[in-house]
Amino acid sequence: RYLLEQDFPGMRIGPEPTTDSFIAVMYGDSEGSVPGNALVVDPKKPFRKLSRFGNAFLNRFMCSQLPNQVLKSISIIDSPGILSGEKQRISRGYDFCQVLQWFAERVDRIILLFDAHKLDISDEFSEAIKSFRGQDDKIRVVLNKADQVDTQQLMRVYGALMWSLGKVIDTPEVLRVYIGSFWAHPLQNTENRRLFEAEAQDLFKDIQSLPQKAAVRKLNDLIKRARLAKVHAYIISYLKKEMPTVFGKDNKKKELISRLPEIYIQLQREYHISAGDFPEVKKMQELLETCDFTKFHSLKPKLIEAVDNMLANKIASLMSLIRQEESNMPTEMVHGGAFDGTMAGPFGHGYGEGAKEGADEDEWVVARDKPAYDEIFYTLSPINGKISGISAKKEMVTSKLPNSVLGKIWKLADCDGDGMLDDEEFALAKHLIKIKLDGYELPGTLPSHLVPPSHRKPFQTAE
Repeated sequence: RYLLEQDFPGMRIGPEPTTDSFIAVMYGDSEGSVPGNALVVDPKKPFRKLSRFGNAFLNRFMCSQLPNQVLKSISIIDSPGILSGEKQRISRGYDFCQVLQWFAERVDRIILLFDAHKLDISDEFSEAIKSFRGQDDKIRVVLNKADQVDTQQLMRVYGALMWSLGKVIDTPEVLRVYIGSFWAHPLQNTENRRLFEAEAQDLFKDIQSLPQKAAVRKLNDLIKRARLAKVHAYIISYLKKEMPTVFGKDNKKKELISRLPEIYIQLQREYHISAGDFPEVKKMQELLETCDFTKFHSLKPKLIEAVDNMLANKIASLMSLIRQEESNMPTEMVHGGAFDGTMAGPFGHGYGEGAKEGADEDEWVVARDKPAYDEIFYTLSPINGKISGISAKKEMVTSKLPNSVLGKIWKLADCDGDGMLDDEEFALAKHLIKIKLDGYELPGTLPSHLVPPSHRKPFQTAE
């Protein structure tokens, strides 16, 4: 709702657990919704494989279509609210975690939402997060409604959240957590306003980069799938080869299933395969229980060769084609909704701050503090109204900024490139040091509003 800035069919927002359905929010020329059973038979939609989860799930699945600018670039899957307690989990009637896993394998980004004032990872939420195993790079966390607690409480909540997530998500990396209040209501506590704005901007940048990376991600999934298929072929053909032709098939099948971990190690050594490419032992053993090993196929070296050739040669040429296509096409960004509210105008992120301060003022912004800078300038013994680089360095290093940063400031401040600074250039250097010390980034090139008045080129007027 916050990203789209409009309601969509099937949406309900409230403090109580509201939606119990998976809603695919997608672009459409007119507003409307499609129920799950009709959705999985539509060849134009990517949901046909979901039919295996049965009617219990399909009755809780729908697609909302609306003509929203944001949805031209991305589609959103709104999952049901997480419930706590065994009773609610049983009443779903379908394997909730399996459905989540199906979506997790196919999406570009997974966003876990937590409320700052009622932080809890229930059993079901814990199981849901575990179903994203192997997709850790896609996960981002949003700590929402952070304006409802003060700074001290927020610090404690953030610490508790990281501790709880560390126990559930088994990854050495720290998850990226975005803190803010993601709805269009006034902030209850305004002391962290700047933090919330910066965090929202970071989240928007992360979402906006998704369309650009979509092709590479699909290629990555193709490579992953090819490697898994190859390993699967080795496992299946080994089991087929070990089966007796006439007697004792059932006993041999049980023996092979129990020996699966040893078979994995044997295949790893024989074919030089990484242990990470093998399917999970316990899950594979469960699946093999219902299979007839005699109907498995033998290994076809030509097919394995074709996969190896694709991974070794074809993928590299595909990657170069994707890069070439990306460089020729305009950068695809997500537009519309909340994304447009942060791009332009005085309420855009960083407007009037750091190097952008004074951009829309007639007076040179550095002039406010110039009297104080002038006092320092005249203590550095200027000659003909200018100080040397050595004199300037003595003063600039007192900021304790590293030489790489001070070198950049010198390049920006020495407008005429004569290796010396006059009083205006020195005041500019001090202003840029102040910007950096306040935690803002320096501009790549000097913006026109920061150029000292005496160094500005006069306007060329047409006769």
